[in-house]
Amino acid sequence: MDLQRSLLIGVIAILSFMLLTEWVAFKDQRVSSEAASQSRLTAEATAIPGGTVPTAQDTDFPDAPASSGNDDIPDLAQTDTAAEQPAQITTSPDARIVRVYTDVLHLAIDLAGGDVIEVALPQHLAQIDNPDEPFILLEQNNNRVYVAQSGLIGQNGIDNNGRAQFTAASSRHELADGEDTLVVDLNWNADGVDVTKRFTLRRGDYLVDVDYLVKNNTDSRWQANLFGQIKRDSTPQPSTDSGGMGLQPFLGAAITQPDERFTKFSFEDMAEEPLRAQLPGGWMAMIQHYFLSAWIPNADQTHTYSTRVTQGGFNIAGFTSPPLVLDPGQSGSTGAGFYAGPKDQYRLEEISSYLDLSVDYGWLWWIAQPLFWLLTNIHSFVGNWGVAIILLTVLIKAGFYKLSATSYRSMANMRRVQPKMVDIREQYADDKQKQSQAMMELYRKEKINPMGGCLPILVQMPVFIALYWVLMESVELRHAPFALWIDDLSVMDPYFVLPLLMGASMWFMQKLNPPPPDPMQAKIMQWMPIVFTFFFLWFPAGLVLYWVVNNLLSMAQQWYITRQIEKAAA
Repeated sequence: MDLQRSLLIGVIAILSFMLLTEWVAFKDQRVSSEAASQSRLTAEATAIPGGTVPTAQDTDFPDAPASSGNDDIPDLAQTDTAAEQPAQITTSPDARIVRVYTDVLHLAIDLAGGDVIEVALPQHLAQIDNPDEPFILLEQNNNRVYVAQSGLIGQNGIDNNGRAQFTAASSRHELADGEDTLVVDLNWNADGVDVTKRFTLRRGDYLVDVDYLVKNNTDSRWQANLFGQIKRDSTPQPSTDSGGMGLQPFLGAAITQPDERFTKFSFEDMAEEPLRAQLPGGWMAMIQHYFLSAWIPNADQTHTYSTRVTQGGFNIAGFTSPPLVLDPGQSGSTGAGFYAGPKDQYRLEEISSYLDLSVDYGWLWWIAQPLFWLLTNIHSFVGNWGVAIILLTVLIKAGFYKLSATSYRSMANMRRVQPKMVDIREQYADDKQKQSQAMMELYRKEKINPMGGCLPILVQMPVFIALYWVLMESVELRHAPFALWIDDLSVMDPYFVLPLLMGASMWFMQKLNPPPPDPMQAKIMQWMPIVFTFFFLWFPAGLVLYWVVNNLLSMAQQWYITRQIEKAAA
């Protein structure tokens, strides 16, 4: 009894701490969401008419905190011989931005280096109530720095002494109706070497091919190494709720390795233990809740992957490829894929092996992935994610019906012999040892296992936890409506109706169970529905919906089994 009391008190203490943590996270989220950033892609005032875009030689990015251009470039042993850079031309920051538009991607490309300094996702809104504001994944402004960089370094690298200054035929490129592919070329030339940095985008695809086409018109051998990296500051990810239980979605870098399919690096890890490893194929990603960016270099080559933190405090994760070597008069190319978009695990699986594991279901992924497959297939028939969650909960409950029935029969039998247990406690109130012996004799005589109500529940817990992560991590549920006032299953119920229903269902379930023999335990259990109700206020509506449906089904099953046992005993 003392052990049970201690466990219950411990649970209450943990829940209270989690509730406080959740409230603090909620307030921080409200503050961070108020800091709006200006998009280069959506601000009409910064639009530039078509025509030739001038070059620039600025080493720092527009609107970004001051940093060294060389600080961004990865280390390479062969950087002692650099190609001569063109003469410096100073232009305004906006004048050197090339904007690219497809049906799913809006890019802003800086001609200084040809880096992607903004990515907007028009198919994913920043706020559900503002259809004109797409979600900004990558951006570079006073609030956040999160960009994708790439270039050529090494013996003749054009980015050795500051970023290469490209020119472009137009400042605006848009995928036309009836076309499936959009090609954007940036041009650079100096001392007989012509370089075209080509971005290839496709309709409906978040994967961008970034290729360097090089023509060596000199009398000497030319060589350089391709690098690709993601540069990000340590600001929190925008518009992200914790999802309950004080759990924050992971923010940081990730990589695949031959001996470990999926390895995560927090920003603290990158500062304390920088990675540098040569790996075949693979990818390097920067992941956050629902979305990611990733470089996917040539799968047939061995690349040097690295993570580091610059002196300016920027977190950088990327790769460097083997050198591209061109003899005099020879042409060649090198490149990599860059993905910036939602964590669509089926598409990510097609792009590169184990990139789909960025949808992080934790150590129960082997249960979560089949549950997600089942959930998506149900949704394909019903067309509503809320209804799909309800039907999935019903199927899970049906699968565990017999196991749950064992638990409920045990609790019903405990309730049936409750008067006898009260008599024993009163009879041996002053002798705990005899009281325990009499209780065990009663359990043996009535064929009751006092642990029978707990063990079946423990067996089901891995499935419930896995489903929690499925509902928590799946981008498909972001901004997914259900019915009535629930227009987004990924955020908390705005009117707290579902949490209140969850608390009420939990209270009724308690009434179907026998009261704890210990008065202290009984009082603690009476407070549990209230504590959990407040705890669930910050849960995403989809998760609370699952718990409500699960509780209602459990109540129905428990009431039915209890009635059967009471009729048999009558």
